[in-house]
Amino acid sequence: MQIHARRYAYLSIGASLLTMALKFGAFFLTGSVGLFSDAVESVVNLTAGVIALLAIIAAHRPADDCHAYGHGKAEYLSSGMEGALICVAAVGIAYASVQRFFNPQPLEALGTGIVVATAAGAVNFIAAKVMLRAAREYDNIVLEADAKHLLTDVWTSAGLVAALGVMLFAPPSWQILDPVLGFIMAVNIVWTGISLVRRSVAGLMDEGLPPSEVESIIAAIGQTAGEGTQYHALRTRRAGSVRFVDFHLLVPGAMTVQHSHDLCCGVEERIRAALPGAQITIHVEPREDHASFDGWKVGGLCDRRCQPEEK
Repeated sequence: MQIHARRYAYLSIGASLLTMALKFGAFFLTGSVGLFSDAVESVVNLTAGVIALLAIIAAHRPADDCHAYGHGKAEYLSSGMEGALICVAAVGIAYASVQRFFNPQPLEALGTGIVVATAAGAVNFIAAKVMLRAAREYDNIVLEADAKHLLTDVWTSAGLVAALGVMLFAPPSWQILDPVLGFIMAVNIVWTGISLVRRSVAGLMDEGLPPSEVESIIAAIGQTAGEGTQYHALRTRRAGSVRFVDFHLLVPGAMTVQHSHDLCCGVEERIRAALPGAQITIHVEPREDHASFDGWKVGGLCDRRCQPEEK
């Protein structure tokens, strides 16, 4: 999986190099601060692509004595750094837009700039769609973040091309729209960067799995162990593409070790059917022993009982 994911990271880097050359060429032809902002974002795309490649290589290193849970969180570091870079680029774009607003300059060769910007947007769109499909296939947050970043670039490029098209036929006084558009794009880029940083922080802070995935875990327990089965201290988290699940399962004290082992294996199989590749730890406890309920205090979670499914 690492080899395939790396190929898509190379695709992102190649697309960023090509679009960066096209967009800076369009900027030098026209002098548009809007095209400059688009070109600066391509530099960020390139940097993010390189970081993503390094993160994919690091995240798929096997577990070792110092990292018993693997290196999956390197993916969150990557997307967080990408978000921070996006925010820094947006500040630069906003500054250039304000400067151009108070010191307007005539734009040149707008027709050529529009064609070049459109070509760059098409390259990013194709690369982003391919990477999004790969992100879903490999459940890879790095590829997903990089693809969504490229798509954001596509939509800002589309808005830019539309605005330049208006200025191509509008009176010279309308050229003030160029720095205004650049500032609006900077705000949009900041929003994208903040979203990536927030998601990365959530992963690094071991935020639990989404409610839909937690419900699938609960359903797997009930379907295998039977309705009314008690469990507690259910904890979930995610590191990159790997999900971690652990909980305490209460069984009759007279149940044999072999029987409880088989029961746990059945639960694990059902959970993995819903969440492929999940790492699962189940602690078996006798439900008649009051000491078993000390697990309620783990993570502040209370006792739960699998309920019959509603007909």
